[in-house]
Amino acid sequence: MKHGEYKVPGGKLVVIDFEVHDNQLAKVQLSGDFFLEPPEALDRINHALTGLAATSDAATIEAAVEQSLPAEAQLFGFDAAAVAVVVGRALA
Repeated sequence: MKHGEYKVPGGKLVVIDFEVHDNQLAKVQLSGDFFLEPPEALDRINHALTGLAATSDAATIEAAVEQSLPAEAQLFGFDAAAVAVVVGRALA
C-alpha cells in the first residue's frame, strides 16, 4: 500500500492511498480535510486515477483529474495539481 500526504499552502490536507499492480495505480482512495462539490466528484477522481501508470508525470495526473470532473465541480482547498503532488509523494 502506498500512502502520501500533502498540505496545500494556504489550503487543506490532501491524502492518498493506493496499491500498484502491474505498474498501474489500483484501489485509489483520495481523502483529506478539503471540500468538493458535488460529493460524487470524489469517486470520479478516484476512478480517473485508477489504472494510470505508476510512471505517469504530474501533468498526466493533473489532466486525468481535471478531465474526470463535471463542469459544475468546485474544489475548495485543493486542486488537480495538489492531487498530482500527493500521488508523486506516495510513489517516491
